Amino acid sequence: MRTALRRTAQAGAATLLAAGAVLLTAAPAAAHVTVTPTVTAANSYTVLTVSVPHGCDGAGTTKVAVKIPEEIISVTPTVNANWTVSKVMTDLNPPVKDSHGNEITQRVSEVVYTAKAPLPDDLRDTFQLSLKLPDTPGKTLVFPSVQTCEKGETAWVQVPADGQNPDDLEHPAPGFTVTEAAKEGAADPSPAADVALAGAESDAADEQSGGTSTVSWIALAAGILGLLLGGFAVLRPSIARSRGTDA
Repeated sequence: MRTALRRTAQAGAATLLAAGAVLLTAAPAAAHVTVTPTVTAANSYTVLTVSVPHGCDGAGTTKVAVKIPEEIISVTPTVNANWTVSKVMTDLNPPVKDSHGNEITQRVSEVVYTAKAPLPDDLRDTFQLSLKLPDTPGKTLVFPSVQTCEKGETAWVQVPADGQNPDDLEHPAPGFTVTEAAKEGAADPSPAADVALAGAESDAADEQSGGTSTVSWIALAAGILGLLLGGFAVLRPSIARSRGTDA
């Protein structure tokens, strides 16, 4: 019995140690500056959320500069009340034309958020950037970011080599891969279709409810008839005796 208990305790301790190792391994990855898109489909508009989860070795964050890939021309940053935001522009040579035929001579090469007051090390914040993705499915877009703090800075600029796991890097640059554009006809159902579907489901529910009510009434009637027949069967001998006595 003691041997079985000892083995159980050892197994539990091993499980706890393994879980702790997993948590310790995952912690550094969760601490990276990250970029999360709402949409990854090629040639689509998306909103990127840049997450800053901590400072630099305990020091508060004062500035975050995000470099924009060359494939992206225009970026619209979202206002954050705790930061001032500015865009760094770079000349395009040669110029390009937008979807309306207008000539574009500059692109946004960097977006810089500067803190009005240092972001404490134990707090996080996010920034949002609206932009149009290039028509390059399979292309990995990288957004090297430099996080400046009250003391020192952390440059999240490392790009993995071919076949290298990004988690093996100490300060990986945030990024994501552009996916295939959505095919025509694959869009979500229209509101009208949703209404029609809801109506059909409602009709089906009404029919089912009506059928259930009918069955319930039939069952109730059968139950009452059974009670009447049972009562008559009980009273029948008494009625017969009563008739005999009267005769």
